[in-house]
Amino acid sequence: MRPACEACLALRFAPCLRRGGGKSRSAFASLLRNPGGRMAHNQFELLKQRRFLPFFTTQALGAFNDNVYRQAIIGLLFYLGISPEQRTLYTNLAPALFILPYFLFSATAGQIAEKLEKSKLIRITTTMEIVIMSLAAVGFLTQNMVVLLVALFSTGVQSTLFGPVKYSILPAVLKPEELTGGNGLVEMGTSISILVGMIFGGLIFKLAGDNGPVVAAVAVVALAITGNLVSRAIPRAEAGAPDLKINWNPIPESVAVLRLAKKQPAVRNAILGVSWFWFIGTVLTSQLPTYAEVNLGGDATLYIFALALFSIGTGVGSLLCEKLSARSVEIGLVPLGAFGITAFCLDLYFARSGSAPVTGLDIAGFMQQPGSWRIVMDLTGIGLFAGFFVVPLFALIQSRTPRGELSRVIAGMNIQNAALIVLAAALGIIVQRFLGWTIPQVFLALAIANALVAIYIFTLVPEFLMRFLSWVLVRALYRMRVRGIEAHVPDEGPALIVSNHVSYMDALILAASIPRPVRFVMYYKIFNIPVMRWIFRNAKAIPIAGARENPELMQRAFDAIDQALAEGEIVGIFPEGRLTRDGEIAPFKSGIERILASASSRGRPVPVVPMALRGMWHSMWSHNDSRLGRMRVPRRFRAHVEVVAAAPIAGADATAEVLEAKVRELRGDAA
Repeated sequence: MRPACEACLALRFAPCLRRGGGKSRSAFASLLRNPGGRMAHNQFELLKQRRFLPFFTTQALGAFNDNVYRQAIIGLLFYLGISPEQRTLYTNLAPALFILPYFLFSATAGQIAEKLEKSKLIRITTTMEIVIMSLAAVGFLTQNMVVLLVALFSTGVQSTLFGPVKYSILPAVLKPEELTGGNGLVEMGTSISILVGMIFGGLIFKLAGDNGPVVAAVAVVALAITGNLVSRAIPRAEAGAPDLKINWNPIPESVAVLRLAKKQPAVRNAILGVSWFWFIGTVLTSQLPTYAEVNLGGDATLYIFALALFSIGTGVGSLLCEKLSARSVEIGLVPLGAFGITAFCLDLYFARSGSAPVTGLDIAGFMQQPGSWRIVMDLTGIGLFAGFFVVPLFALIQSRTPRGELSRVIAGMNIQNAALIVLAAALGIIVQRFLGWTIPQVFLALAIANALVAIYIFTLVPEFLMRFLSWVLVRALYRMRVRGIEAHVPDEGPALIVSNHVSYMDALILAASIPRPVRFVMYYKIFNIPVMRWIFRNAKAIPIAGARENPELMQRAFDAIDQALAEGEIVGIFPEGRLTRDGEIAPFKSGIERILASASSRGRPVPVVPMALRGMWHSMWSHNDSRLGRMRVPRRFRAHVEVVAAAPIAGADATAEVLEAKVRELRGDAA
């Protein structure tokens, strides 16, 4: 029984999508973060490590069992031969029973997940699953729908408790550069588990015949026991706030966690994006059964085929996020995902806007119809870009939320998700029954609404769109290789990044290489370049001028740097003070020492991470072979560039000369 996002599964008994200091280097801290004893160089290596594999398997088994159970209930309804009116009553009552606990208990669940050690809480929830599925087994064996509905309500309670710990455990066991890949695996695993669970659960009564109730009872209990056994291999993940005092009154605490979820603008709007994702999933998947029959002319197998396309697309998109983001939390993928969802929803409307010309088609028959491949690509494409959309949002929420608040923030998100899911189901009924819209028209409206909501979110937080533009620019112009970032850039807390300055793209390249947001200090004339100014401003870059040019601007820059470091941010500096004109590294200016001395005098020593850009001198946007300062056309498109980082240097030891020598060493001859 999984988090609130998966409550949409019950709406039609069908799924939507699934459901202060630097980094510690002590052996004990490393073991806590990585019980396997080694860094995962790609997301698939996580599946070989104890810190991730048992958790991944546990949540996938839970999603699988949820859908086996729900589809088995549908099979039992037909097995009992109850009237259509009674089936309608049960199918309307079931989603309400399942989703109600999210509104009632999410706030309490968030507090419990914050207070308890996470692996212990997961074992508690999987033990609850055994008890609940044992009750469900009684319902199947006695063919008692009341017992099954009570068990369904209980699964909602268990899912509510599991939801906050499911996503808050990931940043506790994964490094920041592993968050995107880890979330991608979780989304993929859940999406595929839902699909396979639906198929398996739907086949129980068809294949087992009179033994269907027994097979269903044994299956759900066996799966629950398996999940509990696997969960016992999950290593410890310490509580986020063990001293938290739980407020058992759900109403004021629900208000409190919703406020907590809105505290940071970027996190608040990422949560809004996640909730919108579930809205889209609910609208789309709740229409698929009728769409497959009326508009595609298919039988029951064609609905499963359409759902499989969507689920597989989501899984593939989720897995691709790590590759596309270069292992960072790349929120630039969010606008790409939003635009892709809109484009494919629009094309799905135009691909088949009316009823199917032929009916009773199986999968093979449908694929032989004109335009079928276009519909296949549209359904897969929507899922693919949905993965691009939601995985970075989860990673952003996890990376930007304090550890002691994350479970409660997830709980607040689950309340909002449940509200959007109910709204999606209600609107789907209203526009079709009362306004007479066809399902393709619903898809068209969804495409338009998605574009408007995306624009609204990106207007509220321009960082999303800014990161998208910088992501496109950097990956269109360069082929990047990154070394040392994972090991040497602190996961949290303040730090100074110093690098050589070769081109107008340096800040964007470093920003794309570093998992955390960076406040860059840059010469005000570069800051004011048209178009780029909008990106730099929304990235909270700090413009600076020389003392002779504009002493007031220089002082404001130093004040802004000190404030950013005091707030635990990373600040990036190019100590040469200007772009190189000959490819050589100019002497570092003493401003870096002034920054470090200011921080140290306030009792806030700051580590300095030396970095070097290699290969940029022969790329576009440098002054290589330029005349009168104009940039040249690059000799080759997508030049190979490299970003290299060294171990942090303590602020007390980081003089301009020491840092310059280290950056020169890192860059070597690769200007």
